[in-house]
Amino acid sequence: MTVDVLTHDEETATEAPAPAVAVATDEAAVTESASPASPSEEPAEPAAEEEAPKPKRGRPKGAATASTAKKTRTVELILTVTGTADGEWQAELKNGSKWVAKGLEIPAAAVSRAAKELHSDLSGPIDEVINQAREAQAAKVAALEAELEKAKQALAELDA
Repeated sequence: MTVDVLTHDEETATEAPAPAVAVATDEAAVTESASPASPSEEPAEPAAEEEAPKPKRGRPKGAATASTAKKTRTVELILTVTGTADGEWQAELKNGSKWVAKGLEIPAAAVSRAAKELHSDLSGPIDEVINQAREAQAAKVAALEAELEKAKQALAELDA
């Protein structure tokens, strides 16, 4: 319970305010206020709230404060790796709008290793494409070997 008490000295005091004093008793807390106040005014706030507010921790928020942090410079490098069904792979590198390298031939094994190093989500689809190209090349080799065998037989018949 808070009670405002005005003393005779406070009623006759001049405009110079005196600091507020809080006195605690067993039954109630009594606050003496040095400022002239009428009994109809609301109770005075505790002395702790009359002091200047403490500054908040952290960075102030709002548009009025400019960031003092260094801006991180980003570099845009675009690496494009393309492959054909025959298993031929090429790479192109672009730095911003300037081409650094174009049409560089890359072995399929190097593409597979690089994809595994970068991320497993990349290596799965790339390995599927490489395996399809490997199967296509194996079928092509088998067809060429069969054609070569026919050509050898035809040559052997001509020599006989």
